[in-house]
Amino acid sequence: MPGLLEGRKILVLGVANKRSIAWASAQAAAREGARLILTYQERVKEGVEELASSIPGARALPCEVTQDASVETLFRDVGKSWGCLDGLIHSIAFAPAADLERAFVETSREGCQVAVDVSAYSLPLLARFARPLLEGSGGASIVAYTYLGSERVVPGYNVMGIAKAALEASVRYLAYDLGVAKVRVNGISAGPVNTLSARGVSGFTKILDVVKDRAPLRRNIEASEVADATVFLLSPMSRGITGEILHVDAGYHCMGL
Repeated sequence: MPGLLEGRKILVLGVANKRSIAWASAQAAAREGARLILTYQERVKEGVEELASSIPGARALPCEVTQDASVETLFRDVGKSWGCLDGLIHSIAFAPAADLERAFVETSREGCQVAVDVSAYSLPLLARFARPLLEGSGGASIVAYTYLGSERVVPGYNVMGIAKAALEASVRYLAYDLGVAKVRVNGISAGPVNTLSARGVSGFTKILDVVKDRAPLRRNIEASEVADATVFLLSPMSRGITGEILHVDAGYHCMGL
């Protein structure tokens, strides 16, 4: 029986290591029959290439989203390899450690610029260069990852909350811009997952405990649950959904207390 993504060409940006949500999603997409290209920054090149080699037919290509020329080169290479693109996973976020650790009111101008540039502006930038390939699909899908700290105050999340709020607004505006080309754009607001990047948030262990105690499902989520939701949003099963932020957080977002 063919998988939900059988033969579909998916680009995954943001795989950093085997514990990342992006990697879980890459594995889930491969399980459902997708063809994959993963991107990497030079500092994690060896690790991402090793992960890509574990998926039959997958490749790894460099991409630095703070450099337009790097993004342009990426999509030129993708175009040469595939001709079109059926899906794009955006799992990219960064803020300087100093600006995550200090109170939000003390956020530096440079720290805010970096956080928004990498975590939010990268989505419309990638969409712009990817658009010709996505249009060739006849029904492509973009999925970006966000977090509840964009909607509510999560102490310690600080400037990243502002960046994720910008990312979610970008999802909505891109959904409008690209809808005419039959390209859907959605976000997944994932509950806290014990990844290496998440550990950079002050008090992360406490956040896990609070969610486990108060979420309707009385537990934290796993990366595989975000990955399965990603497969759904990339697949034709979600063909009527765009501009949406889907919460995969054991229901925690619906709680008042």
